Amino acid sequence: MKKRLNKILPLALASLSGWACPVHAQTKSPPAAGAYASVFTLPAGPRDGRDPFFPESTRTFETKVVASNVFELSSLKFMGLSGTPGHLFAIINNRTFTTGDENDVVTASGRIHVRCLEVTTASVLLEINGQLHRIKLQAR
Repeated sequence: MKKRLNKILPLALASLSGWACPVHAQTKSPPAAGAYASVFTLPAGPRDGRDPFFPESTRTFETKVVASNVFELSSLKFMGLSGTPGHLFAIINNRTFTTGDENDVVTASGRIHVRCLEVTTASVLLEINGQLHRIKLQAR
């Protein structure tokens, strides 16, 4: 009995501690490509399926609203100018831009990604959604 425990005890300890046991080492072949692919499609209606965690929910069947890239140009305000004549900075909706800068600007219709192409003493040239817009400095 004691000899049997001397053989089993090291194997049991090795398996509990996570060490590899050379006696019981097995080589596993890698799974075939795509063998574990999961596919999930949203159900079109309540008869096609439901959320297992919220069975009475209808949010998966509701249509999604996609935000458009339309914005009001009047919501962008060229509020100020700073810098030296060779290196001007424009303040647009409380964000500072210089030539080549890109940043998001908060407007009434939401965030707009703006790229500044040129800053002059009277106006600023911006690229928004692939279109060029020139905004003039507002008089105070």
